[in-house]
Amino acid sequence: MLEDWLAPKAAALEARGLTRRLHPRPATDDLIDLAGNDYLGLARDPRVVAAAAAAVQTWGTGSTASRLVTGTTKLHEELETTLAEYAGQESALAFSSGYLANLGVVTALGGPGTLLVSDEHIHASLVDACRLARSRVEVVPHNDVEAVEKVLAERNEPHAVVMTESIFSVLSDEAPLQELAAVAAAHHAVLLVDEAHGLGVSGNGHGSVHAAGLAGLEHVIVTMTLSKSLAAQGGVVLGPAVLREHLVNRARPFIYDTGLNPAACAAALAALQVLRSEPERPAAIHAAAARLAAACEVPLSRGAVVSVPMPGPRETVRAAELCLRNGVRVGSFRPPSVPDGVSRLRLTAHAGLSAEELDRACAVIDDAIGQVS
Repeated sequence: MLEDWLAPKAAALEARGLTRRLHPRPATDDLIDLAGNDYLGLARDPRVVAAAAAAVQTWGTGSTASRLVTGTTKLHEELETTLAEYAGQESALAFSSGYLANLGVVTALGGPGTLLVSDEHIHASLVDACRLARSRVEVVPHNDVEAVEKVLAERNEPHAVVMTESIFSVLSDEAPLQELAAVAAAHHAVLLVDEAHGLGVSGNGHGSVHAAGLAGLEHVIVTMTLSKSLAAQGGVVLGPAVLREHLVNRARPFIYDTGLNPAACAAALAALQVLRSEPERPAAIHAAAARLAAACEVPLSRGAVVSVPMPGPRETVRAAELCLRNGVRVGSFRPPSVPDGVSRLRLTAHAGLSAEELDRACAVIDDAIGQVS
């Protein structure tokens, strides 16, 4: 039965060049990695690894239960307090993934009486959150403040949440956060900013919301992931203490999910400490991204991602394969993972790249693109 059901769907993807496959990697290799999200280069930092190992020895391998049962440890509390202070927020609440953090906050604020205003380029986790929230949803053109204001002004709902990313995950452009925050405040709405690609990268590491002077405002909510710059796992919602209390009582992905494991909490805390003690790391990300963007002749990235348009999905996959064969791992993004429908090579800069590695990577990528274009 499943074969008859699913085989035509698989064939349709294959015909369009959109089939995805898993490619397990070894623990170590000699590749130049421009595909992962370890922006600060801390996933193998001895201090971060030691902190995670020590947490396993102390707390065990799992949190053992949901956060409201026995799954909250002192590490969770320390992580939430420390990250809130670093980001300039009153409080924070950790979830077991960044995806669940977005699902949790949007569904807890949504429902009848709440309008959700979504930028057309927001992450899939926020798209799914809108679908689950039982709210009316308005999708507006990318970074269009006037469209947001029009929707808010014409709404009938008493409450509204405007959703955006600080730095968008594929195109790596910035949202007009100050303008969006002003429009939201004028119309008694909340601005929700996903800082998954901002933490550790923008605002000298503190994130774009902090850099824009919006941290700690009552109507600005921030979500972050611990799996990119902080080299761990999990997600966090940051904002006023009243929001944290609401999420503890209303966010189903928090209430009914096993808590974030202690090793991830400890690793994220250690990575944050490294970021604090070595504040030059974000600048190294931007320098590497600028070098990659110049070599690929694409606009300068505002974040760690350099997005290179390709002729189509098959050419994108082929170019990524050629890069891998020559020692450089890059991302190949095809629909529906690209918000504008344009297949792209997605290069991620990180703080640990040497000048020699960047030179080598640029040469390999240029050659690969030339072969498939």
